[in-house]
Amino acid sequence: MNRKRIVASVLAKARKYRQLTRMIDDRETAQRILELTAELKQRALALAKPDQEHIRIRAREIWEENDRPSGRDQEFWFQAEGEFREAEELATHADEDT
Repeated sequence: MNRKRIVASVLAKARKYRQLTRMIDDRETAQRILELTAELKQRALALAKPDQEHIRIRAREIWEENDRPSGRDQEFWFQAEGEFREAEELATHADEDT
């Protein structure tokens, strides 16, 4: 699955929880929710960090999604790397959105 989608989903949850804190009068509960949003943002950043193994797995998924053509290994590798870079960029700039 595209890493950018996964990261975007985690960050959307963080934004949703952060918005909920504006409706809560209990400071302690609001603080716990804010701590959870910080954890979700850290998790999103960790999910977005590219490493060889995860890039390899994603490149194989892309290859399989394209009916396993031969001779396009680099193309799929670069596409997988790009997805991770986009996800990392999204996660890195998540604080700017909230």
